Amino acid sequence: MFHRELPLHARAGWLIRLHEGRIAPGSEGGLLQPWQPWPEDVVLLGYWNDDPVAMIIETDPPPAAQDWPTGRQWLSRLPESQFSLLSTALQVGSWWRDHRFCGRCGSHAERIVREFAMHCPNCGHRNYPRISPCIITLVTHGKDMLLGRNRRFPPGRYSTLAGFIEAGESAEEAVRREIYEEVGITLGPIRYFKSQAWPFPHSLMLGFFAEATSRRIRIDEDEIADAAWFSPTQALPQLPPIYSISRALINAHLNAMKGEAAK
Repeated sequence: MFHRELPLHARAGWLIRLHEGRIAPGSEGGLLQPWQPWPEDVVLLGYWNDDPVAMIIETDPPPAAQDWPTGRQWLSRLPESQFSLLSTALQVGSWWRDHRFCGRCGSHAERIVREFAMHCPNCGHRNYPRISPCIITLVTHGKDMLLGRNRRFPPGRYSTLAGFIEAGESAEEAVRREIYEEVGITLGPIRYFKSQAWPFPHSLMLGFFAEATSRRIRIDEDEIADAAWFSPTQALPQLPPIYSISRALINAHLNAMKGEAAK
């Protein structure tokens, strides 16, 4: 279990080594390096099973860094219990890398140890890890699910549809806009499901179910390579990772359809 309370008084504990989105394998092939004294420049992360955890952000590439797994590779091999630890390390590391200089005046920023924050000693500007809200939606029409293939997906994988919320837009407005833009479908009722932090690079996914008003698909010619309706009673394509919110949306619908069939 991961807790995000910062271990302010700890000087030793578990350690994560990060370089450009890649994390060094640690004890028993997991994220955590063996318990050890920490150098002065660690970034405090929290507690793993009540033991303190910190991170070293390697600015110069270590000799073996090119062989370290990427965040997405870690996602496919870690148990679900470690997802919060992985997500926090990747998002904090990405923020620290991109905000070492003040976005207002360009001066070198200083990291505040007691919280995830960077402070500019020149103009006083302070920034915190960026979080970008996104919507992710399982569109249904009766029992059938609409799944799409993003052009960046591994071969054969289909998923629910997603997109960033734009300035001035509500989450529900973003659902209707993104679905229409990507597959040309208008929506009826929309229902919130749950959220999930998604560290690629700093998203907060807001999950929804939505009922389509028709089955006619018109995919865009930019992001979506294919989209199709899939029945729960037929073979499904390759689906997203088991504990992603996309997979949770799909599984929730499949379980609901099983419950309906059992009545």
